[in-house]
Amino acid sequence: MHRKIGLLITALVLTGCSSDGWRTASREPAGIAPSPADTPEAVVQAYAADAWGWRGYFAVHTWIATKPSHADSYTVYEVIGWREKRGLPVLRIAQDAPDRYWYGARPELLLDRRGEGIDQLIKKIEAAAKTYPWKHEYRVFPGPNSNTFPAWLADQVPELGLKLPWRAIGSGWAD
Repeated sequence: MHRKIGLLITALVLTGCSSDGWRTASREPAGIAPSPADTPEAVVQAYAADAWGWRGYFAVHTWIATKPSHADSYTVYEVIGWREKRGLPVLRIAQDAPDRYWYGARPELLLDRRGEGIDQLIKKIEAAAKTYPWKHEYRVFPGPNSNTFPAWLADQVPELGLKLPWRAIGSGWAD
């Protein structure tokens, strides 16, 4: 029995990782988010993509992107664990493509809010992100991790209406 479980785990690990590794996995935009040049209205989107490698069978990575009215780029809010090892905050807030593949995994759109009132919502998201209490801490399980941040943000800004998928492991850590 233990041998069968060991073989199953080995098979999952081997099939869930490409031979090239995460460094060469796609990080290209998926073409889901509207172009800022063609979209003058404010936009808030949330995404989920399978976690890297075999973890993707069980878990997703989630993040939030915002674009105020008439802005020419998106701001992406996400927690990335490896940043801690480099002495950086795990909370990354940067101008970036909102719908990038997560190391080879195509993102899924979880939330898409646009138009009137969204600029005020973006201001609340920005303010809440600045007060995220675990911006220098990361633990894969039980948290705080990449899913803890969007869940925490959803609690701080309930009018966002963000609901995370069940595979967003760590999203209940701060409850």
